[in-house]
Amino acid sequence: MTMRKTDLRWLAAVVVLILVPSWLAGQDAKSEAPGGLASGAHNSSYVIGLDDVLAINVWKEPEVSKTVPVRSDGKISLPLAGEVQASGQTPLQLEQDLAGKLKNYISDPVVTVIVEKINSQKFNILGMVARPGSFPLSSASTLLDAIAVAGGFRDFAKQKSIYVLRKNPDGTESRLPFNYKKVIKGRNTAQNIKLQPGDTIVVP
Repeated sequence: MTMRKTDLRWLAAVVVLILVPSWLAGQDAKSEAPGGLASGAHNSSYVIGLDDVLAINVWKEPEVSKTVPVRSDGKISLPLAGEVQASGQTPLQLEQDLAGKLKNYISDPVVTVIVEKINSQKFNILGMVARPGSFPLSSASTLLDAIAVAGGFRDFAKQKSIYVLRKNPDGTESRLPFNYKKVIKGRNTAQNIKLQPGDTIVVP
């Protein structure tokens, strides 16, 4: 009986020694794969815009890998690649463009582009708020968030008559009502909609 327990313990130890290194190797391969990031780390359908911040990683080339903003002319600057048009491209397209430019200096370059900060997608808020203007969509996800970002209401703001102007895919414009007084009391909470790029909030 004692021998059987010993054999089982020995067998369990062998299994652990075999499986754990294999699992760790899988994790290392995921974190150290070309591009330096696991798949799905960036959205290949997103279109890069002005003021977005991009993390560009060139595998095994730390001197070339940089975090850079997209300038007002839509371009970025990267060592060896020089000036590259980023605005209007998806991360995947920019990866391919950068890899093509780096081939002259690096053998088989593997490039990953991650949009670290989305600053190009904005919403507008006008009227009787403390700080009217245009703000990055990343700073607010709902109407209540947007009002907070704009510093709240000024005196005499018509909090029951707020509305959002939103452009539709067919070119028309929708006017979406928002009664702040009711929403903060837990009524008509569906009016606290999620903002979309280009939304304009009007506070009369």
